[in-house]
Formats: sequence, structure tokens, C-alpha cells
Amino acid sequence: MAVPADEAGNVLHLITSKLPYLPGALRQIGEYLLAHPQQAQSMTISQLASACGVAESTVSRFVRELRLDSYHSLRLSLAEATFATRSAGAGRDEEFVYEGILRGDEPPAIVGKIERSSRQTLAQTAKQVSGDAISRAVDLLHDADAVVFCCMGSSSIAAEEGVMRFTRAGKKCLLYRDQSVQVMLATILTPRDVLIGISDSGKSTAIVDAMRLARQTGATSIGITSAQDSPLAELSNVPLFTSNVTGEGLYGESVTSKWGQLLLIDILYATYAARHFDDTLQHLKETYEAGIRHSRSPGSPPGES
Repeated sequence: MAVPADEAGNVLHLITSKLPYLPGALRQIGEYLLAHPQQAQSMTISQLASACGVAESTVSRFVRELRLDSYHSLRLSLAEATFATRSAGAGRDEEFVYEGILRGDEPPAIVGKIERSSRQTLAQTAKQVSGDAISRAVDLLHDADAVVFCCMGSSSIAAEEGVMRFTRAGKKCLLYRDQSVQVMLATILTPRDVLIGISDSGKSTAIVDAMRLARQTGATSIGITSAQDSPLAELSNVPLFTSNVTGEGLYGESVTSKWGQLLLIDILYATYAARHFDDTLQHLKETYEAGIRHSRSPGSPPGES
């Protein structure tokens, strides 16, 4: 028997109520749908199965568990539930407070959703990382006189991590927060420089402009984005892709989407360090000692170590 229409319209609440009682594989699907209802609406059954790490037959079993008559009905129910959630809070600030968070969610539910979303982002990004692309990106970094980071918003978290990592590995790194300065800097890059552009959507105007200008100077570029058909990916000599599990949302600033960016930065650094082990180790020692000397100097702010 198919689930009643009013219950299908709140399929996210239905999944939440059933989640604690579902076996492992079915629970994985439920957790994914609760964390990413908007993206799941446009997924085929094979895409959803792949995202959840289960077989298509398991997705079909999940659909039956919800008493829906087909996978198409599940997609429609997700769309209806998402629309209903938005409409219920139309015009209010809390309407889209965070991806996957529903009005009235209590702290335990929120903790679970954020944890699952973060874990899935990391797992799916790692699963789709291209070893060949990482290797080519590391080649560019090794040959670079300077590594310039271009980013905006919360993508700056990954950029700052990259500056710290590669500076300690002995590479000259530059990062300016001001997007106008980023674009201006791109015009004076040389063929010996590498620009790393980071944008989840791959459409951020300032980053795309900087990537285009860098190409005109002959500089090479590495792009980090979740959008494979984006301008950023097209302009990159080596595009690296994070998992597109959170969707753009209303504000596009979900921190869970940034875990993939951080993961790729760490993979780039670790691969570079492993390939140039002795040199990196020496630079690590030198930068560490410089930091210690600075922290002990009379002019350093109190409390730093």
C-alpha cells in the first residue's frame, strides 16, 4: 500500500521517525536524504545508490520501507517536502538557516545531521580523487616560483590552510583577502607561478576573472570546485573536484562543503611532501625553529607560543 499523500508530503519527517529502526544499509540512505534532500531530488536511482555506497536494489528496498510505490515517487516526495519546509517559513530569517536542517530540529538531531554530512563529504571527495590529477598538480607546485591562492567567503579556510602547509614546505605563497587585489595580482603572474582558485560553485566572479587573467599571463592554475562543468574547472590546467553533496542552498556557505576543499589541500601537501621528503623535512625544521624564536622574542604579543 502506498503511503498517504499527506505523509508523502512530509517524507523527511517520515524518514526521521523511521531512521533509528532501519538496518545499516537502509539507514545510510535515510541519513543521506535527510542531509541532502535538495540534491537527491535530481538524482537517478543509480546515482543515489553510488552516493550512499549501496546497491540499487537496496534503494528500492528503502522506497518500499517508506511505502512509496516507486523511486520516482520518492523524488517527488522529497521535492514536496522541501517546498513545504520553505513555504512554511517564507519571509522569515530562519527559512534556510543551514543545509538539511529543518524548522524545530533539536540539538541531537542537528549534531547527527552535521556529522553525517561532514563524513559523507569527506568520504565521497576521497572516493572521486584522481591520482593522476593530484600528481600533475604537484608537478606544477614543484616548478612554481610562487603559489598564489584565490578565494572568497568560507573557501578562505582551505586557502589559509594551503598557505600554511606549503609555506612550511618551502614554497613562497601569497593570499590576499580582498578580491580586487586577487584579480590585480593575477595580471602580474608569470609562467613560473601557479594560481590555486577555490570556489565550491566554480562561478565566483572574482575567482573566475583571476583564473582567466592568469591564463593570459602564461601562469598555470589548479582549480578546486564541486562543479565539473563550471567556468573555474574549464579555466584550470588541473581541476580537482570535491563532492557536490550539499548543493548550493540559499547562501552557499555550508561549512560541511568545505571539508572536501580541506581534504584536497591536505592531499596535495602530503603528496608534495612525500615526493620531496628530505627537502620538506628540512623546511619544516627551519620554519618551526623560526616560529619558536619569534614566540620567544621580546616584541612578540603575550600568550603566543
